[in-house]
Formats: sequence, structure tokens, C-alpha cells
Amino acid sequence: MEQFSVYFMEFIAAWGYVAIAVLMAAENACIPIPSELILGFAGYLIFDGQLGFGGALVAGMVGGLAGSFFAYAVGHYGGRSFVDKYGHYFFIKKSHVDVAQRWFDKYGLKAVFFSRMLPVVRTFISLPAGFAHVDAKKFFLCTIAGSLPWTALILFAGMMLGKSWQVMLAIGHEASLIFVGVCVVVIAVLYLRHRRSKKAEAAAVDAE
Repeated sequence: MEQFSVYFMEFIAAWGYVAIAVLMAAENACIPIPSELILGFAGYLIFDGQLGFGGALVAGMVGGLAGSFFAYAVGHYGGRSFVDKYGHYFFIKKSHVDVAQRWFDKYGLKAVFFSRMLPVVRTFISLPAGFAHVDAKKFFLCTIAGSLPWTALILFAGMMLGKSWQVMLAIGHEASLIFVGVCVVVIAVLYLRHRRSKKAEAAAVDAE
């Protein structure tokens, strides 16, 4: 895919939001186009005044959801045997699907949420969700919840880096892991605060 990077950037520069949606759909449909390339370059175009943040975010989300549901449908109706047999025609590596499968087997639907922010797994997690025939509505909600912060973050990072946006191509994987770590800490803190609040309310009621 690296040899096509220039063509992808030219496509985004020429077609803007449409190109972002198309490429994000392809990436989430398991064609390994780095989202850091798509959204990072889009962020640079926002920095340069050629695109708007809101429009790029919507385009990225719409494309990502479309691609995710396509991959989910392939997994749901085709099954693992179909993907193993024909996936290599679309640059899908069995080893990548295996990684996503292990994540899904271990964490279930939670993996659909968290993996959207992780390298490799985010591209392929829709397949094992389809293999398992998970509820489509729950899959949709988990996909939105995981994709929205990631899409917004990469666009914002590209915008902030400006002409140096390609730095993300080198550190994208590490940044993903840091971002997930921060999300886990924030969720844990909010959960603990919620529990303490509930205990305090219960104690107040008992005192009355």
C-alpha cells in the first residue's frame, strides 16, 4: 500500500470529503490503507484552509461506518472460510485476521470499541464480529463509540502538525497505544467516581 500513498493524497486533495469517505470505507472494509495517512493528510488540508474540520470528521465517520458494516456483512454471511479463501485478493492477511479474532474471542463486543484505536486490529475487528453474528445494533454503537474519538484525534493531530503531519506515519502505532491507555485511565476514574457517588447517596438515604 505504501507505493500508492501519493495517489491517495492526490485523490484526497482533488476530491476532498468524498475521497476521505471512500478511502476510510476501504480501510474499514479491511483493505490496509493507513488511517493515519488518510486522516493525517486531511488534517493538514484543514490546517491549509482547504477543508473544514466538521466536514472531514463527518466524511471519515460515514466512510468508516460503511466499510465496517461491509466487513461485518462479509464475516456474517461468508464466514471465516470465505475470508481465508478469498481475502488475499484484497490484501487481507490471515495473520491479521487471527489477531483480530483473538481480541474478539477474549473481549467480545468491548473489543469492537477499543480496537478502533489500535493498529492492525481496528481494520479487521469487524470480521470476527460478523463471524460471531453479534447484534448489528450493538455492533453499530460500539463502532461509533470507538471510531469517533479516534477519527477526531487523528484529524486534529494532522491539523496541529501542519506541514509536519507525516510524523504520524512513523509514530502512529505508538500514539494509538498511548491514546488507548489514556482512555482506559479516564474510563476507570469516571467509573470509580460514579461508584463513590452511588455509595454516598446510599449512605445518605440510610442515615435518613
